[in-house]
Amino acid sequence: MKVKESNYELGKIVITLEEYRLSRNISKNKIVLGAGIQRTQLQKYCQNKVARVDLGVLSRICHFLNCNLDDIMRYEPN
Repeated sequence: MKVKESNYELGKIVITLEEYRLSRNISKNKIVLGAGIQRTQLQKYCQNKVARVDLGVLSRICHFLNCNLDDIMRYEPN
């Protein structure tokens, strides 16, 4: 998701939850059940197709995975 402000590209936030999940061999079902989130929500986060980030969802995911935000997302400047 790229953000523009007055024709100046600021970079983008990339959600790397799918990479994290796969590297630790954690099933999506485990995350859905353990974090108490909907499968469709998780799917959007895994596909990096989130229009508006829900901090509550991110908190539950991080709590369940015992990780930090920078483990499942990063900022990519231009």
